Amino acid sequence: MKAPFSAPPLHCPAESLAGGTDGSNASIGQMQAEWLATVMQGSFSEIYAIDCDSLRLLYLNPAAHANLQYPQHRLAGMSLLDVAGNLDQASCRQILEPLYRDGTAHITLDTTLTRHDGSRYPIELRLMRSSLGPAPVFIGIGNDLSSRYESAHALHLSEARFRAIVSNTPGLVYQLLRQMDGSIAFPYLSDGCHALLGVGAERLCTDAALFLHLILPEDRPSWLASMATSATDMKAWNWEGRIWIDAWKDIKWINLRGTPRALEGGLVQWEGIMTNITESKLEQAEITRSRAQLAELSAHVEKVKEQERTRIAREIHDDLGGNLTAIKMALALLTRRLPAGDDTLTGKAAYLDALVDRTIESAHRISGDLRPGVLDFGIVAAIDWQAQEFEKQAGIPCIFSTEISELDLHPDQAAALFRIFQEALTNIGKHAQASQVRVRLDKSRHGVHLEISDNGRGIVAADRLKPNSFGIRGMIERSSALGGSLSISAAPGGGSIVAIRIPLPIKTRKESYGSQQ
Repeated sequence: MKAPFSAPPLHCPAESLAGGTDGSNASIGQMQAEWLATVMQGSFSEIYAIDCDSLRLLYLNPAAHANLQYPQHRLAGMSLLDVAGNLDQASCRQILEPLYRDGTAHITLDTTLTRHDGSRYPIELRLMRSSLGPAPVFIGIGNDLSSRYESAHALHLSEARFRAIVSNTPGLVYQLLRQMDGSIAFPYLSDGCHALLGVGAERLCTDAALFLHLILPEDRPSWLASMATSATDMKAWNWEGRIWIDAWKDIKWINLRGTPRALEGGLVQWEGIMTNITESKLEQAEITRSRAQLAELSAHVEKVKEQERTRIAREIHDDLGGNLTAIKMALALLTRRLPAGDDTLTGKAAYLDALVDRTIESAHRISGDLRPGVLDFGIVAAIDWQAQEFEKQAGIPCIFSTEISELDLHPDQAAALFRIFQEALTNIGKHAQASQVRVRLDKSRHGVHLEISDNGRGIVAADRLKPNSFGIRGMIERSSALGGSLSISAAPGGGSIVAIRIPLPIKTRKESYGSQQ
């Protein structure tokens, strides 16, 4: 075997390896020697042959030579103590004593070796004593630990970063494992466990089933279902629910988020975070209550306004209209008694009569605007009348179609639906630039559907968000107050479609259902 420097090569007699001296054994021994040379030359591990007495380096394989980087002429006179800078003669002899004394199979030594450029690297060196050859030697097989140390250091930094992130995360970081039988386990829970759940991490890791008992009974099915869906689809798990904190006799809302990962044996593990969302849930509930109260107030205001309009319209019609009619009759009587030939007084009387007629007409118009009397004939007749009035006033054809002859709505519902219809026509007249309007009224078992479509320029989302867009907001509020909905969408051929759906009164539903039986 050729050494990489001028020191005597390590020699392993073929007959020693073969166990005999005859020709056949010698041939086998020669082959084994060649195999040994190939193994030592091609090994990724560093291999050293060291003189037992002087600790001089007798042989280095290519891996050791490449890592130490010493030139061949330098290695020829160097010993193990020259490259293992943290060892001295006494300590090295003490470490190697078992090999000197009783030929122990091997010892393992963690040390550092010094390269030619002065840099050092950690190595795990396994030393064995071999008596083959002219003189006993130590065979050292070393593995560079630099990568292992770097990996350990990187892992340590990663764990430190993870601990820092977890400790500053406002919630509980967890690992949840679902077993094949559906039971769960918590391989990891952060220190935020007790603050969030009122149970220590150690206790919950020991008894993971306790977590399910923390969830309120009415919320457990959704928790189990969402976990099963996430495991089946391998998609993110996102669940919100309530837990009972026995330590504080309190209910908390928590949000659980996790990413599933399939493990061997059909197991699924999630890594994620649980957070306390009680405050946001309470705020959301308060907002919902406020909106409900605002909707109720809005509905009440609209109802009161409609009642006030009706009262004022009735007062105008009955009181003011009656007075104007009496004035007209008295004026007619006075006109007949004027002196003949007094053109001035006759002209004044004619002017007053025309003024009274215009005032009566204005009173009727104002009364009709406040509450059209046609509503007394039902919502179908009122919508038909309003469509014709719009066509007369705006000059835009308005086609109304329905298969309903009569619709029994509560007066408040009928008035609100009529006002929504009026506002929709007003918006079309002001902004749509349409040449035609179509109105369709339908009834189903549960509700009424009114659809107003035009062929104008349409409405964009930005128009709905304008600060002064009170018309659309009023329509939406009115429909919501009726327990219904209003949607605005683009028409297929251009323009827009306003669709209003309101529920029928329960009595009307029953009658409608009975008529279909």
